[in-house]
Amino acid sequence: MSEQPPHRGGSNLRKALGPGLLMAAAAVGVSHLVQSTRAGAEYGLLLLPVVLLACLLKYPFLEFGPRYAAATGESLLVGYRRLGKWALWLFGLVTVGTMFIVLAVVTLVTAGLAGLLLGIDAPPLYLAAGVLALCIGLLAVGNYRGLDLAMKLLMALLAISTLSALALALGKTPDWTGLSGLDRLPALGSATGIAFLLALVGWMPIPVEAAAWNSLWTRERAAQTGHEPSLAEALLDFRLGYLGAVVLAAAFLMLGALLMHASGLQFADSAVGFSGQLVELYARNLGDWSRPLITIAALSTMFSTTLAVADAYPRVLAAIAGAAAAGAGAAEARPPRRGPYLAAVGVVSGGALLVLMFAGEGFTRLIDFATTLSFVAAPLIAWITLRAVTAPHVPRHARPGPALLALAWLGLGSGALFSLAWIGWRLAG
Repeated sequence: MSEQPPHRGGSNLRKALGPGLLMAAAAVGVSHLVQSTRAGAEYGLLLLPVVLLACLLKYPFLEFGPRYAAATGESLLVGYRRLGKWALWLFGLVTVGTMFIVLAVVTLVTAGLAGLLLGIDAPPLYLAAGVLALCIGLLAVGNYRGLDLAMKLLMALLAISTLSALALALGKTPDWTGLSGLDRLPALGSATGIAFLLALVGWMPIPVEAAAWNSLWTRERAAQTGHEPSLAEALLDFRLGYLGAVVLAAAFLMLGALLMHASGLQFADSAVGFSGQLVELYARNLGDWSRPLITIAALSTMFSTTLAVADAYPRVLAAIAGAAAAGAGAAEARPPRRGPYLAAVGVVSGGALLVLMFAGEGFTRLIDFATTLSFVAAPLIAWITLRAVTAPHVPRHARPGPALLALAWLGLGSGALFSLAWIGWRLAG
């Protein structure tokens, strides 16, 4: 495939940058801070190639979001509608089935971390309500412009603090012989090891539904700046964000290996408890002065994810409604209107808060339902995304080339096998 280079100045390229960072912010949540770090803590560097391979196999489908948006001037939601109502409603079903639970989970982890690391003595529900209120305020007042600015600041803070923490940890590790994790290889064959591996790969770096999120952010960025990104600009923005998400996943895994592997600790089961252990171990190994560094990294990781997710799901709901009303052949000229978007923000945030208020002991079952639905639907979402980006109305020069298509089919096949393995494991359990 030959991608047309952007015949624009640097100022126009800067106008195109942003959606990729939002995607990265949505990715670097529990999957990075908890799952990647735990992988390093329990298995050393053994699972680093697994994390990188998972990111490689998901790359095509996540890249198809900005590719489609830049090539057609419409979001993937409209592309799904062009395939038929069934494709749009399939995506809508997965969205509605997961949005309240996913937002509730990331909000609760963010709130718990804020309380633990900042010493705020308040019930988790009150802290979660405060985090959601802050997100709603930022989205309502700042619209996309405020979201874009906040995310650029948060991601810069996250990258600097995490990579600085890793550099300090590397300087304190004279002996690498015990970090390979090969002695832990038999443990991956246990029920606990298989469950952890499936969850790590399935959510790394982010579920494939995020391709549609990125396409919506690409269209919103174009409407905000008045600049239609070229294909090359949109792909550059995505690749920068995706590379950042992959680097941070590897960094957190290495932090877990350097600071926690072979520490002899019994790691906490909860995300908040585990993150607290990471901060304490970091301060113990490098000195108490380093506590603010890893605290900032942990909090910025989770808050950036919560803010991105709090924007993405309402934007998807408003776009689904618009695409359904527009019909199969109508192109999306503008992003979702302000009114429906803000209404959707209220619905999704309110639903997440209700889940936290009333789920109680059933919260774990709700999480199991959301993860199972997402895992089962992932190959289908990947397939309709591939069909949308290779449809006849997509300009030929903008369609994925043979190498990217081959990687996509490899990812689709492995994703289907992975989903079957997940279903089998859940049924066996």
